[in-house]
Amino acid sequence: MEPETSGSLVLRDTIALPGVGLSIPVRAAKAKLSALLELVAGGQEVTITSDGKPKAVLSPVGKREARKVFTGMGDYLTKQRIHRGLSADAAVNLDRDARGW
Repeated sequence: MEPETSGSLVLRDTIALPGVGLSIPVRAAKAKLSALLELVAGGQEVTITSDGKPKAVLSPVGKREARKVFTGMGDYLTKQRIHRGLSADAAVNLDRDARGW
């Protein structure tokens, strides 16, 4: 295992896995979170493993594509077929008129 350095902190538990990149077991990640954050802030992506299997990836903020911001369901719902018909009040009034009430 090659030790990775991040400023003055040393991460001795990191290992480079083929196809995954730099990875660290979850116990070591919990103990060295500050050092991991410095490493990630420097541009390095780190995979956290549990029982030797990748479980999570820490990546720099700007590296991943921006997520779409949820703005609500209003536009979507108003485009649905059910919303193009009569309002509830209009449907009730139409029914009452048809029955002669």
